Amino acid sequence: MNEFLQHWGDASLTSLGFFWMAFWAFSLGYLISSGIQVFVTRERMQQTMGEAGPRSVGLATFFGFLSSSCSFAALATSKSLYQKGAGLVPSLAFLLASTNLVIELGIIIAIFLSWQFVVAEYLGGILLILFTWLTVRLTLPDSLERATRERVSNNEEQGEVPDWKQLIGSKEGWKKVARQYFMEWGMVWRDVAFGFTVAGIIAAFVPNSFFTTLFAGAGSSESLSFLQILQQTLVGPLAAFFTFIGSMGNIPLASILFANGVSFAGIMAFIFSDLVVFPMLRIMAQYFGWKMAFYILGVFLISLVAAALALHYGFAAFELLPSAPESGDQIQPQERFAVDYTLFFNLAFLGLTAFLFWLKREDAAQTKSREHQHEHHDHGSSSSLSDKFLSGLAYASFLWLAGGLLAYGFVR
Repeated sequence: MNEFLQHWGDASLTSLGFFWMAFWAFSLGYLISSGIQVFVTRERMQQTMGEAGPRSVGLATFFGFLSSSCSFAALATSKSLYQKGAGLVPSLAFLLASTNLVIELGIIIAIFLSWQFVVAEYLGGILLILFTWLTVRLTLPDSLERATRERVSNNEEQGEVPDWKQLIGSKEGWKKVARQYFMEWGMVWRDVAFGFTVAGIIAAFVPNSFFTTLFAGAGSSESLSFLQILQQTLVGPLAAFFTFIGSMGNIPLASILFANGVSFAGIMAFIFSDLVVFPMLRIMAQYFGWKMAFYILGVFLISLVAAALALHYGFAAFELLPSAPESGDQIQPQERFAVDYTLFFNLAFLGLTAFLFWLKREDAAQTKSREHQHEHHDHGSSSSLSDKFLSGLAYASFLWLAGGLLAYGFVR
């Protein structure tokens, strides 16, 4: 019993330590993302993208890079782009870029993994877009494209494009940033809570033998064969599909896979798989229909496996593959709360968050009015069921973490 309580306490401390290490990075990323989304409007993005071509795909990638990393928000924006007349490839390029090329994700990866993974994330994001473009060009049936276009081609009211120069110098503009900042947190807190909790549980309870069984050759001192690396690259998306964890929540879990000797390709495939989890497939089907949803799922799987393999062997050719940390080098749960730069960064961003909360509260009446007017845009029925399910998982995670802290105090 004491052994279980000790593992439970270590799991909760590990989860909370992961979040403590990442809080300032989340806050910085969402501040940048919120500013971009307020001052660079979606309407302006939509006006610049047409059918697939170097210019439109390049612009879609650039705007995706500047946009939010929340998978569900990115999918909604991608659907909106497609609905307004953007081609399927530019719409998917935006979706891939906004979940793989964003600044905050790179910061989180740098904290939990290594610089090689940061470089691979951005290079891989570009490869994902190129492989997706090629696959769609070679395989998309005209009949499927026409049927999907008809499905989404309802008239949508155009919003007014504000003057970003006027907004950025006004208090009203920064109130909008504050509102968007908390909307960003509102979209991801469930994924983050559940994802970090799962990462802590796996770190404390799951033996290394599990990873060597699930990922063939993991932890082996011998060089992996191509078939073993391919198998790990295929298992990565499969594991991600059933975790329900979004792009920001699965990085701590990826660091655990790395510590247990999973290959570079397998870990990158796992990280790239935030768009092929089941909730995303279901919402994609509501937007585009099941046939197109499964088609896009297949395209993404082909592209992410190809990108992960290309990155693995490309880094290997230049002898840049990272080495998994030795078990003795891994940080103990309680050591993540040391007095270091993380503490001071977190205090600074806690202060910034409090200031933005004050701005949001000051604007509360106006915000409520806007939310009532545009409620159908922000809380569609397509995500209500998955929101409730993820909320239940998040609240269960909070109870688990609280119980783990009590268990930690008891065994100590």
